[in-house]
Amino acid sequence: MIKALTLGNSARQVRLEHPVILAPLSGVTDLPFRALVKAQGAGLVVSEMIASWAMVRENRNTLRMAEVVSAGGPNSVQLAGCDPDAMAEAAKIAVGLGADLIDINFGCPVKKVAIGQLAGSSLMRDEALAGRILEATVRAVDVPVTLKMRMGWDHNSLNAPSLARIAEQAGITMLTVHGRTRQQFYEGIANWDFIAEVKAATALPVIVNGDITTELKAEEALRRSKADGVMIGRGAYGRPWFLQQVIDYLTTGRLTPAPALAAQKEILLRHYRAIRAHFGEQAGVRLGRKHVAWYSQGLHSSAGFRAQVNQLDSGEAVETLIHQFYDPLIEQGFVRQDEVALAA
Repeated sequence: MIKALTLGNSARQVRLEHPVILAPLSGVTDLPFRALVKAQGAGLVVSEMIASWAMVRENRNTLRMAEVVSAGGPNSVQLAGCDPDAMAEAAKIAVGLGADLIDINFGCPVKKVAIGQLAGSSLMRDEALAGRILEATVRAVDVPVTLKMRMGWDHNSLNAPSLARIAEQAGITMLTVHGRTRQQFYEGIANWDFIAEVKAATALPVIVNGDITTELKAEEALRRSKADGVMIGRGAYGRPWFLQQVIDYLTTGRLTPAPALAAQKEILLRHYRAIRAHFGEQAGVRLGRKHVAWYSQGLHSSAGFRAQVNQLDSGEAVETLIHQFYDPLIEQGFVRQDEVALAA
């Protein structure tokens, strides 16, 4: 159900062999997570949303957010902002840091961004400014530029098809549409059918996003949206291997099992150590807690395990607890209920 996509028409073309893409997720798609998901087989990984003004000021933490995975296919850095010149300059900096694609955020619903900074999804309410931002960013760099947006600000202004045409004229090479409005945030159900209207409005490749948490949902989202690929966000929490499972299903029609629990434990430990190495021990232990929690969901007595992890300030102590929690389950041959259902 998916085919390779070639983006751009310059010497810096990017080919996506399998357009199954890790969504940009604030506080989640940092370099350790992107590297792991990429190593597990994702078609493309996208950085956390980065404020263009912070990039231009060369804020140390912002530049670290824009670091790219050094191997295994293309990297995308997502930028947000409401000033065309700042967005253009930030895009140049990101490309200088190794970005193969620049993604522009017209979808963030968070109040601080959409209302406080008039960026993200707020730009869907000002198509003229949106067009200037797109044009300035495309002119600034020689790599493909993509756009992520929502259906519209609210259900009275579902202007994603109109903005898709503006984007195509500005030189954007691919669109991702989250099937909700800004006012919905992440509530309700993603409207994959509406994305078919965006697909009909443009010749650009379109990626469907929202509520894709199983391989069957990925298939349904593609069928209903008529999109060219899928973007997965929350479905990858604690499952960095999930994008490869989706690729397997969409290319072969076969459901492939998740790694055995022993392998999942080793992936978790590798991820946890990478977080601490990247952010430092103190911050890494704190930031790693949510990932440990996501990996353990669905496992027997995991609530108590998570409560213990959240009380520990030592990475070594957390690793010891991970072994103590996982090893008996591995010995018992425990399988998550969702994986039992898949096997059936």
